Amino acid sequence: MSRFPAARPRVLTVLTVTALAVGGAGAPSAAAPDHHQVKESRMIQVIPTPVSVTPDRDGGEFRLTPATVIETDRGARQVGEYLAGVLRPATGYRLPVGGDSPRDGNTISLKLGRVADEIGDQGYELRADRRGVDLRARTSAGLFAGVQTLRQLLPAEIESREQRRGPWTVPAGRIVDHPRFEYRSAMLDVSRHFFSPDEVKSYIDQIALYKINRLHLHLADDQGWRIQIDSWPNLTTHGGSTEVGGGPGGFYTKDEFRDLIAYAAQRHIEIVPEIDMPGHTNAALSSYAELNCDGVAPPLYTGIEVGFSSLCIDKEITYRFVEDVLTELAELTPGEYLHIGGDEAHATSDPDYIKFFQRVLPIAEGLGKKVTGWHEFLKATPSTSALPQYWGTTDANELVRDAAARGNKILLSPANKTYLDMKYDENTPLGLSWAGYIEVDEAYGWNPGDYLDGVPESAVLGVEAPLWAETLETSDHIEFMAFPRLPAVAELAWSPWSTHDWESFRTRLAAQAPRWEQAGINFYRSPQIDWP
Repeated sequence: MSRFPAARPRVLTVLTVTALAVGGAGAPSAAAPDHHQVKESRMIQVIPTPVSVTPDRDGGEFRLTPATVIETDRGARQVGEYLAGVLRPATGYRLPVGGDSPRDGNTISLKLGRVADEIGDQGYELRADRRGVDLRARTSAGLFAGVQTLRQLLPAEIESREQRRGPWTVPAGRIVDHPRFEYRSAMLDVSRHFFSPDEVKSYIDQIALYKINRLHLHLADDQGWRIQIDSWPNLTTHGGSTEVGGGPGGFYTKDEFRDLIAYAAQRHIEIVPEIDMPGHTNAALSSYAELNCDGVAPPLYTGIEVGFSSLCIDKEITYRFVEDVLTELAELTPGEYLHIGGDEAHATSDPDYIKFFQRVLPIAEGLGKKVTGWHEFLKATPSTSALPQYWGTTDANELVRDAAARGNKILLSPANKTYLDMKYDENTPLGLSWAGYIEVDEAYGWNPGDYLDGVPESAVLGVEAPLWAETLETSDHIEFMAFPRLPAVAELAWSPWSTHDWESFRTRLAAQAPRWEQAGINFYRSPQIDWP
């Protein structure tokens, strides 16, 4: 059975929103803002910043009331139900989904259909006036992205899970929006410390706020194996029985994992599961002696050092093991990617490393999945359909440059920019610092389109923000390290580079704080931000 830690209490603090001056880049206005400023400030404070925002000063505002209906066509029904679930707790309104529009308008309309070509499959168009909100997209993923924007157009109290007084207004105007990169990802390490299904779901909800559409789960490492594999049961009963520091560990049953995948899918997030290999495998080696070259199982490991473990490259049972694990994982995973690790295999020689992946890559691809892995696996020259994930700390890498030239798309996760487990500064109580300190401006201040030498923007599939868990044990810890840096990486992945502006971002980021407080999200109050 998997472990379910007790739910932690949430302290919901009500903050007064400080309205920001229209224009987005300035500091909070010293004078009391007028009503138009308050409305328009919400229109221009969205994160990630949209492609185009046109406030309508003469269009009034839409007011959510007990009579409001969420109108959907058939393909938009699920997104409409999700939106209603977000809005009902704070408002206390019924908000029926799919019903007929009332005579006075008062409708939030979610419709699939023809939109401008530039909007694509993940973008949306949102219009608001006194009569209602009209949200249109080509796909339900686009509608879902628009819903996240709509949440930020409402007052911060809308994020409360307890009923608030309102009023619930949306400023009039038009937003046209679509993503810069198709692949926008976060990663959660559940191997160093185990996080329960409910804790993972909480993170899924939080990353969805900022239009993240992938969650990479690091399911196996030296310290713990976290996914049930029927053909190798000791992986979880033994290999999943501990974690960093010697805690009780835990794992996901197949039913729990299917439930996580379904929960994420409802939020238009694809789960990408990772089994790291041939290194980072002590939990597996400890579970089955025959996977070791000497036939002796090492003890379980609860430290944080890396690079000491390796599957036995010359044993046929190694490849039977890999095939069994990846086959069961592929059967669980409807998404297009399997992540097969490949990093920090210091105990494996380069010739053995290449030999291993030349055997393993066809196994993974034979399961009908695209392969992704840390960029070191490029030493084995995978097919151009493979997705290398760059995690280095320099702006040049020969393996990645050559792969891009061959036609591979690249996923960028430079550790000194995107690793959310790095300390903010020397006084941060959580995290590590081997890649340096990463304050908010550092997480925001780089361009994925020209970061790596020889890797043009056209070769970049997307950006991922990994969160390793050597020092993290609770959802509060996850949140403290992810917020406010996750929104910074999310904006780099979604918004056009032409909108990139630190002063604007730090102002918009400050306006997110009351929303996080209402939602009970723990966050780091970076001194770089003028928090309200």
